[in-house]
Formats: sequence, structure tokens, C-alpha cells
Amino acid sequence: MHKYRYILFDLDGTLTDPGKGIINSLIYALEHFGIKGNPQLLRRFIGPPLIDSFMRYYDFSESRAKKAIDYYREYFRRRGIFENTVYPGIPGLLKSLKAQGRILAVATTKPTVFARQILEHFEISPYFNRELIVGSFLDGRRTEKAEIISAVLKRFEGDKSPKIMIGDRKYDILGAKANNIDTIGVTYGYGDKEEIELTKPTLIVDSVSELTCLFCLE
Repeated sequence: MHKYRYILFDLDGTLTDPGKGIINSLIYALEHFGIKGNPQLLRRFIGPPLIDSFMRYYDFSESRAKKAIDYYREYFRRRGIFENTVYPGIPGLLKSLKAQGRILAVATTKPTVFARQILEHFEISPYFNRELIVGSFLDGRRTEKAEIISAVLKRFEGDKSPKIMIGDRKYDILGAKANNIDTIGVTYGYGDKEEIELTKPTLIVDSVSELTCLFCLE
């Protein structure tokens, strides 16, 4: 794994476990529509764009889904953003990769402003150049994973060094493939192994320690 100079990470389900905060924010949003959210169903919201999930799982119109996102963000800004934990071993992995001279980036469907705030809160933002923490816009633009990964890669334009994307959902793998870069699918997040296997990533790992071993850091 020494050949990869540029390493892109998904955020939710890869660097951090955001489940409690996201699910609580979704429950709060759905209450405004008289709907009692099912936490097991709401786990499926972690990864893809929120607007797509509201429309898919609750048959919301686009305008209704956008309103639901507004309610979601009311709770998320206030509390949900911090109802989150870094996966054990991630700080050590990032520190070691940085020490090796790797260039680390984050490509997430979460709005950039929230992603940066989360990384700063958990004190892992120093491992990433601020301009390489890339997510969606608050106004609903740039929510597709392929588009977000492309935005990161444009910052490396002209550098042909090998690049790889690490993520826990099919959207991460498919988005990276659309940009012609290698992939690692992790199964410790919110995508099950079957979902990851169907996308045929370059590699699959089941734990942070296994991911660390791949880069020969233990």
C-alpha cells in the first residue's frame, strides 16, 4: 500500500461513528411531520444525500424533503453534531500516514462546514489541509459522492501519483470508480459486507486495525 500518495477518507462511518447524532436529528425532523422515526430504518440515512433518503423512505416530495432537512439541521447544529465518536485507532492511523508524507483528504456528503467542525472538535483536523476537507453545500448543491470526490481530485490536478478512496458505503466505492481511482471498502461502518462486496472495491477491510495493517503502520 506504499504506492498511494493521496488518500481520501469518507467521514461518517469511516473516521467517526455519527449514528446517535444523525438518528436523533432525523427523529427530531420527522416529529414535525407527525412521523415517529424508526432508528433501524434511519440508519440507512447515513451515507447517501439526506434529500434522497427522505424521498425514498418516506415518500416525501422534493420540497417536503428540503423542509425536513431544515428541521434536521436545527437539531444537528445544536446537539447532533457532537453526538458522535471517533473510531478507536483512527487518530493513530492518521498520524502515521501523515508522518509518512501521505496527503490526506476528506470527501463526504455532509456539508463542508459541518465536516470541518467535527474534525476540529475531535482534534483530527491537523492531519488534513483545510482545503482538502470537501463536502456538500448547505444550499443542496454537490451532494453526489462522485462529484465530491471529483472536487477533491481537482486540487491535485496534474499530479499523477496514485490515489485511493476509503469508505463504508457503496456510494464511496462507486463515486471513486467514476473518478477512476482505487478503493478500500470498510465494513465496520454503516454499509454491510454484502453491499460493499457488490461494488467490487480494490480491497475490503473489517476493522481499523486491519486498515492500519494494510499501510504497514503497526
